[in-house]
Amino acid sequence: MTEPNLPSGNDTDTNSSAIPGTAAAWERATLERLAMATLIEQRQARRWRNGIRIAWLVFVAAVAWFGWERGAAPADVSKPHTAVIEIKGEIAAGGDASAEQVVSSMRSAFEDSGTQAVVLLINSPGGSPVQAGIINDEIHRLKAKYHKPVYAVVEEMCASAAYYIASGADKIFVDKASIVGSIGVLMDGFGFTGLMDKLGVERRLMTAGENKGFLDPFSPQTEKQRAYAQTMLDQIHQQFIGVVKAGRGNRLKETPETFSGLFWTGQQAVEMGLVDQLGNLDYVAREVVKAEELVDYTRRDNVAERLVKRFGASIGEGSVHALKLAPSLR
Repeated sequence: MTEPNLPSGNDTDTNSSAIPGTAAAWERATLERLAMATLIEQRQARRWRNGIRIAWLVFVAAVAWFGWERGAAPADVSKPHTAVIEIKGEIAAGGDASAEQVVSSMRSAFEDSGTQAVVLLINSPGGSPVQAGIINDEIHRLKAKYHKPVYAVVEEMCASAAYYIASGADKIFVDKASIVGSIGVLMDGFGFTGLMDKLGVERRLMTAGENKGFLDPFSPQTEKQRAYAQTMLDQIHQQFIGVVKAGRGNRLKETPETFSGLFWTGQQAVEMGLVDQLGNLDYVAREVVKAEELVDYTRRDNVAERLVKRFGASIGEGSVHALKLAPSLR
């Protein structure tokens, strides 16, 4: 009698162990991949931390190397000289032509015994009326205290807030092609309410105070709000006009266009009494002050300070983004 052909014990053991063995290999491979990914991530994090530490070391070394001095004037300032202070670019808080920088420079120049006169070398399109007002007030205070003349020398441009500053000088010198004037005040912006309606976009602005968001470009502006803004601008304009009239006195040949916001060439400005005469820095030092040696008192941030400001700005950027979600008193 023939026996049935049954699988042997060895065959049964081999088939039963095939699947578990494959699963074990897959698990090992997966664990190896996870371990490798973790190792790579740890290495990248370690490199990042090392990079940050190196950046800090370079930063600290740069600050220590360049120091914090602003040495613009020479050591011996007791000899007769003409002090020069540059006012270039936008007149704004935190900038090179801010009231803080210019006033500090003027005080240093006036205090030195060898300073025969202070020359403001101007090349600016204007800026903040507040910053310009602070500088103008300080010009009058320092002149009265030290009894030293102040002259303004215009290069390419002396407009708006820059002319606000220049009007405090005893005399203003320009090139015949300089741009002078723009005695006015502006507040600019955009209105997108019509475009928003066409696109079907709804502006959701939440405020406490009915006029808090009246300068928001995505919200409509009422006539009452427009009139309020215009009144404010007119008031600042009158302050500007008063400063110019006080500074120029009888030299100013006022016309209906003088305070309209227009600007003129240096040659035209001489004829209008906005400035006194043509002349550059060397001419003023040689012929007017009678002290040809020029000493630059302009206060400038050195390399270390610029690094500090840029580094601080990069650190604060994340905080600014976080604060954007919070209510603002701006």
